[in-house]
Amino acid sequence: MDKLRNNQTCFVCGKENPVGLSVDFEINANDRTIRGSFIPLDMHQGFEGIVHGGILSALLDEAMGKLAFDLGLPAMTAELALTFKAPAAPGEELLISARIVRENRRMVQAEARIERGPVVVAEAKGKLLRIK
Repeated sequence: MDKLRNNQTCFVCGKENPVGLSVDFEINANDRTIRGSFIPLDMHQGFEGIVHGGILSALLDEAMGKLAFDLGLPAMTAELALTFKAPAAPGEELLISARIVRENRRMVQAEARIERGPVVVAEAKGKLLRIK
């Protein structure tokens, strides 16, 4: 792979993916941050009444990767460390945020978080391998 391209079918943010999550993210280029929100549905459950951890993981991963890409740092996740802190339920608005921590010519390091009001649902640290 020599180049990353956005074809609008991303599972998390793609507007042309009929089964995707369709999350709208806003980038703050000056602060090198991203924010978005998502309201999970019953179909996003693992155990009854609890949003599947894979959905939460995808939201965190996407926030970091999209932020890097939109800042002109195209990169793919090489390492993702997650901490689940509290459950989320379908119908609850989840706020997703991420920031770039550091970068060099080969790697971008970022952190992301999902919050439900004042409650931190999950956090992630990621290392993304830059693609030229």
